[in-house]
Amino acid sequence: MIKQKLLLATTNQGKAKEIKRYLAELPLEILSLDDLPLKSTFLEKGKTFLENARGKSLFYSQQCEYLILAEDSGLEIKSLDGAPGVFSARFSSPRPTDEKNIQKVLKSMRGVPLEQRKAQFTCYLVLCQKGKIIKEIKGTARGWIGFKKKGNCGFGYDPIFYYPPLQRTFAELEPEEKNQISHRGRALKKLKAFLAQCLGRWS
Repeated sequence: MIKQKLLLATTNQGKAKEIKRYLAELPLEILSLDDLPLKSTFLEKGKTFLENARGKSLFYSQQCEYLILAEDSGLEIKSLDGAPGVFSARFSSPRPTDEKNIQKVLKSMRGVPLEQRKAQFTCYLVLCQKGKIIKEIKGTARGWIGFKKKGNCGFGYDPIFYYPPLQRTFAELEPEEKNQISHRGRALKKLKAFLAQCLGRWS
């Protein structure tokens, strides 16, 4: 079977790894932005995850004829009025790292009791081709912000995102476990079902 090419519009290797793992069974050749000599890159300016994902997907679909899958996601904390939100990856700017972002969240929430530490991860996936949106999908996962880091798996805010049903942080879950219940995993499950039915319609 000839594999259809799909470009992941992300430079986040953690996200790319999760997406590739989830879609591995489909007849797709999955590429990343580093695999193609694209003329320019997308600058995120959206006020929501959907705006950013939609913008990225449309932007790269005008430079490349492949299917384009863009994703935008982040952490929203109720007691911080939804922050870090769309700034999740660069919360500790000007030189953000996962560790700096985590420490800024923990510092911002110092003294906040457990009942006020509700949070959720939100993910939007947008699939485009040739300047047209094919599918938009949302996934969420609700939990709490822990008081300290726990676990060595995952990336981003996973070590401080406590998931009550499993009584562990995302960073304490194996990749297969996390993919079943995470915001991105839930969105990818819907996307996988959609692609399984529709691949081959687009050329």
